Amino acid sequence: MGKHAIITGGTGGLGSAIAIELRNHGWRVNALGTSDLDLRDDAAIGSYFGNHTPDLLVCGAGITRDAPLARLDEAAWDETYQVNFRAAYRCAEGVIPGMIERGYGHILFISSQSAVHPPIGQTAYATAKAALLGLTTDLAGEYGSGNIRVNAILPGFLETRMTQSVSSKRREEVLASHHLGRFNTPEAVAAFVRCLHEDLPHTSGQVFRLDSRS
Repeated sequence: MGKHAIITGGTGGLGSAIAIELRNHGWRVNALGTSDLDLRDDAAIGSYFGNHTPDLLVCGAGITRDAPLARLDEAAWDETYQVNFRAAYRCAEGVIPGMIERGYGHILFISSQSAVHPPIGQTAYATAKAALLGLTTDLAGEYGSGNIRVNAILPGFLETRMTQSVSSKRREEVLASHHLGRFNTPEAVAAFVRCLHEDLPHTSGQVFRLDSRS
């Protein structure tokens, strides 16, 4: 098996950490940002992955458009669902034929704690991230016979650009719910991603919670 990875959301805090971890261990990595691939465009996704079949696909792109459901406009809902779920599905759809032909591959979805314990006001984000968990189970069952692995990770709260807008009060509330009294880090998650792919080759269809939150 080769060592080529594609990471969507690859220029964000977690995506960058995963890219660095893999490159430090001899991987060739395409870390895709918004300027590299428009995840709001299904046709662009299909075109890109029609020409790229990685050994490991990490679907890590994500956006939040938090608002109470009554105040969440349709455009914000659609954009959140598109980037967090539909784009991930389309990326997986794009790489699976090449993985089937080659006889192996690994798809990893970056979900969220919000998928299982959503805070108030994150309806769209939580729904999209929860949908990834169903997709993980379905694809793992459907393509396991082709030696294609599919897993999902819930990294927990990470100190990244995506969480900079979280209020100090909310940050303290989240931290207080962690048994160890500390947040996970992008570097620790990145190390787990590499371990899952390289050291646990018989693991598929699983959802991993990586923080210490109750």
